[in-house]
Amino acid sequence: MYCTLHCIRTSLRIAAQAHGHHLPATALCALRTLRTSPACLTDAIATPPLDGAPKQYSPKIQQLVNDISSLTLLEVSDLNELLKKTLNIQDVGMMPMGAMAAAQSAAAPAAEEDAAPAKKGKTHFTVKLTELKAEDKVKLIKEVKNCIQGLNLVQAKKLVESLPQEIRANVSKEEAEKLKTALEAAGGTVVLE
Repeated sequence: MYCTLHCIRTSLRIAAQAHGHHLPATALCALRTLRTSPACLTDAIATPPLDGAPKQYSPKIQQLVNDISSLTLLEVSDLNELLKKTLNIQDVGMMPMGAMAAAQSAAAPAAEEDAAPAKKGKTHFTVKLTELKAEDKVKLIKEVKNCIQGLNLVQAKKLVESLPQEIRANVSKEEAEKLKTALEAAGGTVVLE
């Protein structure tokens, strides 16, 4: 097969040079195809798997997955930290989709409140997490980790499991409302004091 492709490729190149590139369109298409085809069959790019067919992963990737899946939670935390440092990735908290929708709907009433004259009242609040829904425990742990800077997953888990807990103290009303919305969207019950 290689010899045949090589012979055809060579003969088309010679013909193109001899005729000053004035070849019929079919010959030019064949020449382009042969120029882009691999020189030998081992150079060919692997075809992607068909829909529904399982993807084949390299042994290197499979070994990495096996190694990572055998790590403890603390080792995963250390791995995460080292990867962020090595790859220069900044630590950015994610806002859950429910909190994003709630924040957008809360933006309209906030604009109306700004137009109204400011009422005298409490200016600083303490955000306290009092209860959680058992089915949303994982989401709530992640949200608590995002709300408290410098807190890792293990610490966030311990905090959530020992409710009621103070999440933040002495924060402005706007920030307290944002925290309350985010934590409630993640499945917690929050009290502002």
